[in-house]
Amino acid sequence: MRHPPLPRRCAVLAVHLLGLVVLGATSARAQVPSLTGRWSSVLTWPISATHLSLMPDGKVLFFGEFAEGALPPRRWDPSTGALTTYPYAGYNIFCSGHSFLSNGKLLVTGGHIASHVGLPDTSAFDFNTNTWTRLPDMNAGRWYPTNTTLSNGDVVVISGEIAGAGDINEIPQRFIAGTNTWRTLTGARRNLPFYPKMFLAPNGQLFYAGSLRGSLWLNPNGNGAWTTGPLSNFGGRSYGPAVFIDGKVTLFGGGEPPTATVEQIDLTVAAPSWRYVAPMSIRRRQHNAVLLPDGTVLIVGGSSGSGFDDATSPVRHAELYNPATNTWTSLASQVRYRGYHSTAALLPDGRVLSAGGANERTAEVFSPPYLFKGARPVITAAPTTSQPGATFSITTPDAARITRVSLIALNSTTHTFDMNQRLLTLAFTRTSGALTVTAPPNRNLAPPGYYQLFIVNDAGVPSYGRRLRIPPP
Repeated sequence: MRHPPLPRRCAVLAVHLLGLVVLGATSARAQVPSLTGRWSSVLTWPISATHLSLMPDGKVLFFGEFAEGALPPRRWDPSTGALTTYPYAGYNIFCSGHSFLSNGKLLVTGGHIASHVGLPDTSAFDFNTNTWTRLPDMNAGRWYPTNTTLSNGDVVVISGEIAGAGDINEIPQRFIAGTNTWRTLTGARRNLPFYPKMFLAPNGQLFYAGSLRGSLWLNPNGNGAWTTGPLSNFGGRSYGPAVFIDGKVTLFGGGEPPTATVEQIDLTVAAPSWRYVAPMSIRRRQHNAVLLPDGTVLIVGGSSGSGFDDATSPVRHAELYNPATNTWTSLASQVRYRGYHSTAALLPDGRVLSAGGANERTAEVFSPPYLFKGARPVITAAPTTSQPGATFSITTPDAARITRVSLIALNSTTHTFDMNQRLLTLAFTRTSGALTVTAPPNRNLAPPGYYQLFIVNDAGVPSYGRRLRIPPP
């Protein structure tokens, strides 16, 4: 056997030794949940969780891919692990858009006839009565549309294919929540890719953040109108998630081949522009991003391979982005590959559900490191509703140690994008045994609907989430 020259052999040996050191350090670190968190055992579910929403009652609604979209959605109870069945919607809701109305009903738009062929159907699911209500059809089919809630509780629906590959429904529509009717935004025709990353911005317009490089503004009033926004730095970020925190939008990875880069734009300033922030530890595509009560962002799943959904290059370790310090921390690894058709959501107890994937009828639950850093702070009383800009009281015996109050909108996610998720950091002052908290200043920052209210102590440990509703005007 022919050996490489001595210098090369030494270099190879050094690399192997370094690998062993890293593996040893990683292995030791993995044994400390307060540093890396901990994953549950794999849960086996009857259908895939391609579409997943956290309902206002704390239960998880999910439905599956392709023919599974014509089955009744399932309900998972995070507190007991029980799986039950919700009523059937009446048609195949795979590849629909979904977000919450201000009353907590889940608005589901579009659906599946065949690949690239969408339904015009619209329905609302009521978590109080466990019933579906059919609403007026849209202007045409939509397969892969995005729903975005406006400051008055209306919802704008954008994109989705009608009757074949590339046959995009170019005309957005606005669902008028007060009358259950549609207004077609005839002045806003635009060909946008699947499940566009749309956010209600602090100025009341909708901001298109991707997956194309060029961002856009949509005025949803009247007949609608688009204006050009700033270019992002990297380029197209297909199947990369985006999140909204305190008026800032952040894009994580995506693209084909994927990138590890991360970009952020501050929509609260007069002239927003994209800037790079610290990259992930590894390039990812088909991953999910979940906002956590301590203000960090958890990234789970995805592939580092160059293909559309490369299961041969899975990324199993989670990682945590801290926007306050612009740093990343690598965390524990899940067992299953969570790529295309996977979903993730924040649960009321601060854990994160990671589920689904192509032909993947399983789920895993992640307990972040903050759940291993001491006792939780306790909320003994808090309001269930608040007007924007109002002050309210949270009663807690842990008031002296509270360093953060977070308001996080309920998750409603599919295909790497959460159409409902946003995090708002609330100002507060401490009193004896209570916090005096100020709600977000307006409904552009906090659209009407249900949120999870958390308090976080000086060890970074969150309380259980309390349900808080911002009512429509």
